[in-house]
Amino acid sequence: MNILVVGAGATGGFFGARLARAGQDVTFLVRPARAAALRERGLRITGLGEDEVITPRLVTAAELSTPYDVVLLSVKSTALTRSIEDFAPAVGPQTVIVPLLNGMAHLRELNERFGPEPVLGGVAKVVTTLNSDGDIVRLAPPASLAVGEQDGRPSPRVDKLAAMLVDAGIDATATAHIVPAMWSKWVFISTLAALTCLMRGTVGEVAAVPGGPAFVSGLLTEGAAVADAAGFPVRKHELAALEATLTTAGSPLTASLYRDVLAGRPTEAEHVFGDLVARARDLSVDTPLLDLAALHLRVHEHRTATAGSR
Repeated sequence: MNILVVGAGATGGFFGARLARAGQDVTFLVRPARAAALRERGLRITGLGEDEVITPRLVTAAELSTPYDVVLLSVKSTALTRSIEDFAPAVGPQTVIVPLLNGMAHLRELNERFGPEPVLGGVAKVVTTLNSDGDIVRLAPPASLAVGEQDGRPSPRVDKLAAMLVDAGIDATATAHIVPAMWSKWVFISTLAALTCLMRGTVGEVAAVPGGPAFVSGLLTEGAAVADAAGFPVRKHELAALEATLTTAGSPLTASLYRDVLAGRPTEAEHVFGDLVARARDLSVDTPLLDLAALHLRVHEHRTATAGSR
């Protein structure tokens, strides 16, 4: 398979590098500035164990002209619309698109642009960030991918894709329940982001103070209620595992969205929170804590937009 990785950031860069190191035919679609940095330094992964460096094959949107077998889409939701137009020439009759974004709104946009047939569901679980040099820093060991058809049907192409990922040393699974898995991750991400953004601290710092664990429970309960009303309930044992992760004593875990807030960057607030609370209203689910997080982040977005226009 020839694979186009859209974005060489913390997630796409990590999994794309793993595929390239395993000998897969991988090309990264990047902006010109990112291309220049990667040509100078290589694509570097650091943070756990020995550093990894690859010399990536790169292409910019202006140079893209032929279809790929797989498009691995890993960009911030704020860049989704532009990225779709950038990689559209890479989508042919047999192309599969694997989006690794948080939330669910991107499926609607991809389905509207390409039709639902080429678009799979995808869930990435990896704790990475970019440092000031543009290197990918692993913050914790977990790194896995799940892929599946949106309608849950058996799928030889999904099985083939998952096998290729496993052969590259990636913890990957093909699942008939990818949409529920995406909802489950959305509940987790929204809880983690609300927790760390509103409390301005790590999971461990919130867990250490009176009221912290109860706040986690309240956020999880709201997110799970929206998923349940939408028809994708998070199973009790999954909720228990999520709550345990989010109340772990001493945990340094934070949301990437929180790290964007601290850095004064735009965030995925609308994709993660705006869409979630809008669905809650449509489903008549009360979400006061998630509403508060959405409002808090909208103020941040307004502030950064105003600063950027000066």
